[in-house]
Amino acid sequence: MRILCVHQGYELYGSDRSFVESVAALREAWPDADIEVVLPRDGPIVAPLQSVASRVRFAPIWVLRRRAIARLATIGVLRLPVALWRAARAIAAADVVYVNTIVIIDYLIAARFFPDRVLVHVHEIPERHARKAFRALLRWSRAELIFNSQATRSAFDLPSSTVQHVVYNAIAGPPHIAGLDYDGARPLRLLMIGRINRIKGQDLLIEALESLPAAVTRRLDVRIVGGSFENDSARENALHRQVQSANLQGIVRFEPFRPDPAPLYQWADVVVIPSRRPESLGRVAIEAMAHGRPAIAAAIGGLTEVVDHGVSGWLVPPNDPARLADAIAQAVAEPQSWRTYSSAARARWQAVFGERATRQIQALVRATAARRAAAQAATRMDADPGSGMWSPRTNGTSRDKSDMDSGA
Repeated sequence: MRILCVHQGYELYGSDRSFVESVAALREAWPDADIEVVLPRDGPIVAPLQSVASRVRFAPIWVLRRRAIARLATIGVLRLPVALWRAARAIAAADVVYVNTIVIIDYLIAARFFPDRVLVHVHEIPERHARKAFRALLRWSRAELIFNSQATRSAFDLPSSTVQHVVYNAIAGPPHIAGLDYDGARPLRLLMIGRINRIKGQDLLIEALESLPAAVTRRLDVRIVGGSFENDSARENALHRQVQSANLQGIVRFEPFRPDPAPLYQWADVVVIPSRRPESLGRVAIEAMAHGRPAIAAAIGGLTEVVDHGVSGWLVPPNDPARLADAIAQAVAEPQSWRTYSSAARARWQAVFGERATRQIQALVRATAARRAAAQAATRMDADPGSGMWSPRTNGTSRDKSDMDSGA
């Protein structure tokens, strides 16, 4: 079997690690399959992919990014026909095509001409006008859709005729975890990890820390880890100035992106996810739970499906630095009130975001491969009417349109 996997990124942030884990799930289910990965360029993601893919190929994928809209709307439009031709050729050569995220425009357009072969994994909740455009594109593609949360599916609100499923991201975790030992006698280790951008809320966290009494901030050790896309130094410098203005240099440390975040989670007592805009799911919260670390997360988007408030972490109103500060202050002053959060977080990860999610992805690809094989068999039979065999002409269009149980 030939499986084509297409991804828009080349780093190792959340969506990139999710893609690697999806490809690894396919390799586990089909150890002898020819699995080709297509990326826009070389980067940190290549090394882990090489251990699970048959090959990694770089191609000029037509990726829609906010910062590149002007270029794509001008010279990019001239290149789109070639990109569509390239995508169509790649899809035609595969039995199953797995497209990760909705911003890979050429493959979504080309998918329409290859029904029952393309799976699109939706990891985004775009904003207003962009959401309408992507919704129309998904309908045009006629691809089978995998939403990574109920929130993501609800945001697109596609008609029931669209074949769609909700499957949480399968996120790997350590076989064993180090227990939490925070008892209030030392500073609380607070971690924020992720790309620096307008959505993640690093500035909101700093604003919340600034509002805390000095008696609380002295009991904090904060690490903000990550970098901006394509080195947006202006955004990064603004955060550094904000910390200096709030006189928090002795408490807040900025650190660059790390391909392996496991040591960061092992260091942390609590992970904070103060997202300003809806997260489609919230991978950082899930990774924290896999390490037995509770999260303080904004109650927005898919994060409400990840964090069980008062059981495995805290949910706070989005864009509310005062309420975020209250949750941090409680974590500092009342360690006994959240002593059980660590084990509850780990248990929820095991039940919802571990092996079960992997099996769901494998089941969807298996069903797509079976339909493709049946369609190929029917085509061969039509081409050889003298074989003496007969079967109904279904053309592979019968599909189960019910959701898979997401475990929410």
